[in-house]
Amino acid sequence: MSSPVCRENSPFAEELRALARAEAITPPPANAILFYGSSSIRLWTSLASDFAKLPVVNHGFGGSTLPDCLSEMETLVYPLNPRAIVFYAGDNDLDQGASPERVTHLLEQFISGVRDRLGSIPIICISVKPSPSRFWNIANIRRANAMMAELVGACPDVHWLDVFSQMIDERGGARHELFTEDCLHMNRRGYSLWASAVRERLARLGLAD
Repeated sequence: MSSPVCRENSPFAEELRALARAEAITPPPANAILFYGSSSIRLWTSLASDFAKLPVVNHGFGGSTLPDCLSEMETLVYPLNPRAIVFYAGDNDLDQGASPERVTHLLEQFISGVRDRLGSIPIICISVKPSPSRFWNIANIRRANAMMAELVGACPDVHWLDVFSQMIDERGGARHELFTEDCLHMNRRGYSLWASAVRERLARLGLAD
């Protein structure tokens, strides 16, 4: 299994070179479950302990959008040849003005790319979270989640994981206790919620005990 080979023109070149150096020292496990996407994945520092019995790899990279995730698949997805992918993206796209339709179209491209190169491995798509700092855009977040869930429901071996509804309080607002002081990224309680949801789905798919 090869380590990531960074494209020199990548805006994430420095971050990806650091990842390549780390994986040259400690190669990722074979037949891994790949966690891929934006900073909500990258900052999941407890990933290995949250999934202690599973071969997991964190290839999240900070600030990435869906086009970034598509551009880096040759570097961060295909060489790993994972047995399954847990994917989180779209959050930054919506914040930067992408429409729910655009986000859904890009997710479809991601799924197609995985299918073309890796076959029918399971893909778990995590819903966009309701960050307090981005609640101004909650209507588009809800609509994007609904559209992506519909797309995923029509794709064999692709699975929608709704964490959004678990991160909303009884009044329909964001659960602030799940987020760090920046009101964008999650704290340990937020990641514990995600870990429980992902473990349950992996178990249902026969990928975990």
